[in-house]
Amino acid sequence: MAVNNTNTNTKVVTGKVRFSYLHAFQPHAIEEGQEPKYSTAILIPKTDKDTLRKIKAAVEAAKEAGKSKWGGKIPANLKTPLRDGDEERPDQEEYAGCYFLNASSKTKPGIVDRNLNHIIDSEELYSGCYGRVSINFYAFNTAGNKGIACGLNNIQKLEDGDYLGGRSRAEDDFDALDDFENDGDDFLG
Repeated sequence: MAVNNTNTNTKVVTGKVRFSYLHAFQPHAIEEGQEPKYSTAILIPKTDKDTLRKIKAAVEAAKEAGKSKWGGKIPANLKTPLRDGDEERPDQEEYAGCYFLNASSKTKPGIVDRNLNHIIDSEELYSGCYGRVSINFYAFNTAGNKGIACGLNNIQKLEDGDYLGGRSRAEDDFDALDDFENDGDDFLG
């Protein structure tokens, strides 16, 4: 008997996005005392109209599904997850020309490469690389805050990118040396 997936209207598989503030292998708490979660900021190019259309439709479906949490109607001051990187993060160049949203989960996401092989090395997936994500949208009503949140399901890495946060790759920091010669300054002895 097939299991009926009830979140098909609120689930989205994105096109190519970039990951920022990625915590896919170990849960991370943003603030002291918060529950640690797996999470990432997802940077969506403003030119990816198909992904943006799917996200907006899924957010609308989550609003409809969430009416029961909000007394039967959609609140006017509802918080939604999709934000404009040019407006909200003008000091971070990687957000330029992108919308972004934050996705999180209490459970570890599935992580695969472009050939669907599982990625188990945490060095392979990092803030700055590119991929696709499976996300779902759901309503919340917590401590007076009402809105739509984004859940992180799975991640597919498509390609490497420049590290975000100032980290560089070892192969970019050093030149290959055929024969490392001691220049005569033997400081050890």
